[in-house]
Order: sequence, then C-alpha cells, then structure tokens
Amino acid sequence: MIVSGQMLAYVFNAIIANYSGGSTHIWRYMLVLATLPAILLWIGMFFVPESPRWYASKGKLKSALRVLHMIRHPKRARLELVSIKKAVHNEKKNEKVTFRDLNIPWIRRIVFLGIGIAVVQQITGVNSIMYYGTHILHDAGFQTNVALVANIANGLISVGATLFGIWLLGKVNHRPMLLIGLTGTTCALLLIGIFSLTLQGTPALPYLVLGMTVAFLGFQQATISPVTWLMLSEIFPQKLRGLGIGVTVFCLWITNFLISLVFPVLLEWIGLSTTFFVFFVCGLGAITFVKHFLPETKGKSLEELEKHFRSFGRKKVKQMLAKITNELYYLIE
Repeated sequence: MIVSGQMLAYVFNAIIANYSGGSTHIWRYMLVLATLPAILLWIGMFFVPESPRWYASKGKLKSALRVLHMIRHPKRARLELVSIKKAVHNEKKNEKVTFRDLNIPWIRRIVFLGIGIAVVQQITGVNSIMYYGTHILHDAGFQTNVALVANIANGLISVGATLFGIWLLGKVNHRPMLLIGLTGTTCALLLIGIFSLTLQGTPALPYLVLGMTVAFLGFQQATISPVTWLMLSEIFPQKLRGLGIGVTVFCLWITNFLISLVFPVLLEWIGLSTTFFVFFVCGLGAITFVKHFLPETKGKSLEELEKHFRSFGRKKVKQMLAKITNELYYLIE
C-alpha cells in the first residue's frame, strides 16, 4: 500500500506540473492533494471497531464476539473467543515487560540485530530516491517536468517489485535474499556515482541515472524491504515482540528521518556523484553486517531461534567483530 500510494503521488504530481502552465505555486496543490487520502483515512477510523483481543482485555466479551462475527463463521467466532479469553488470562499472570528485559545478554543481541536490520534497510538510501527522485533526475539533466514524468517509472517498478518480493518470500531463504538485494542496490549506487562523475553534462546521463534508480528500486523493493519487515517479526520472542519491534521500528524511522534530512544538503555540498559514493560505502557496511551477524530465519520456529540466540556466546561475537574490522580495513586500503 505504501509504494502504491507513492506511485499515485508521482502520477498526480506529473499531471499537475504538466498542466500548470509553469506556475511556481503548484507545490501547494500537490500537498493539498496528498492530504485527501489522509483525511479519508481519519474519517474511516471512526467506523473501525477495536480488535476482539482489546475488547476481551477490558472484559467486554459481547463486543469482542460481535467483532468476531463480522470476520468469522459464528461457530468459529465462539471458539476463537474462548482462545482469546485464555490468552488474555495467561497474559495477566505474566509480569509486564519493561526496557530492563531488553538488557538480558541474549535478548540484547536480538535487539542489536533488529536495529541493524532496520538501519540496513534505510542506509541503502531508498527513501532518498523515493522522496527526492525528481530532484536527482533534474540534477542528472532532465527538465523539471520531464523529471516528474520519468519519476513515475520509479513508482511502477516499486509496486511490481514489492508484489514479486511478497511471492518470493515463501520460495527463497531470507538471508541470501537480503544479501542479493544489498549487492544489487550497492552496485546500482556505485554506477550512479560513476556515471554522474564521468558523464556529467552529456545527453545520456539522465537516462542512465533513471535506469540505475529503477534497477536500485527493483532490488530494494523485491528483496530488502519485504525481508526487513518479516525478519523483524520473526527474531523476537513472543513475550518481547511488541516492545522489541517498537524499539527497532523507532530506530528505522529515525534513520529514515536523518538520511532524508541530510540528503539534499549533501547534494548541495558535495554533488550527486560523491553523495552516491557515500551511499555505496554504507551499502558495503550493510552487506558486511548481514553476512556476519544475521542468521537464517526461514523454516525455523520461535523456539529454535530463541535457542540459537541463547547459545551464541560473547567470545564468538568478539571473534566476528575482529574479522569484520580486518575485512573493512582491507576494503578501505
């Protein structure tokens, strides 16, 4: 839904820009148009009931059953309500999870991995391309109106690649899928940097940059993005899942905010090519992290993953950190 909304935004922005007659105030119409889906969503939320589990936790069992009847067969709804009541009763017996629980050594490693996965998804620069695609294409050589139309290609590939990625998740192991995606995006970032450095001012540059952004988003949306959200839901134990995912997703959006804030500043200060060389280096760091730290999660139960994390010793972590440091040293040299 996110990439579909972004694609529609690109389409409407291109239409508004090309029928505006060169007006300098069209950005206002673009922003107003973007608020309409948000307003509809806000109104719609008044008609959406609470979840059956929430009603059951408040003792409102009739309301919980009413909601279940909307989405389940009556017989199944009653059985599910019994299951929800038992789960709510068991949860009340358990101690409330706090941030202190995240400091348990083996859980701390899961939190580290979760934050790492979240940061990896963002430091590829995906949202710099999604947010500033028109700006990038304009800097590469397209006219503003042409760049707005060309940017629709980024939206189309994002939607198609996301659908393909959802299908691919059930067919391929997640760790190699993530490594392949990161390799593809890192190569695309490197080529954008090389092309913009060596072909600056040539007619071919904007088309090559557009081709590389499309290739980048193909790898990103088909592999990295779907694997990120799936893995974040898989690595945390059931008891800590809500808090753990909350912490990692917070770090994801903070990273998104910082990169989106800094990206236009970098374009102004160091130019298009050097900016993408910076993202290329970040991509190498992301590949190194996934290769050495991230375990495979496909086909493993929560219990199996918990056993893996519990048995992962501190000595092994130190050995892996030393190995990574040496590899990065040789890469820089």
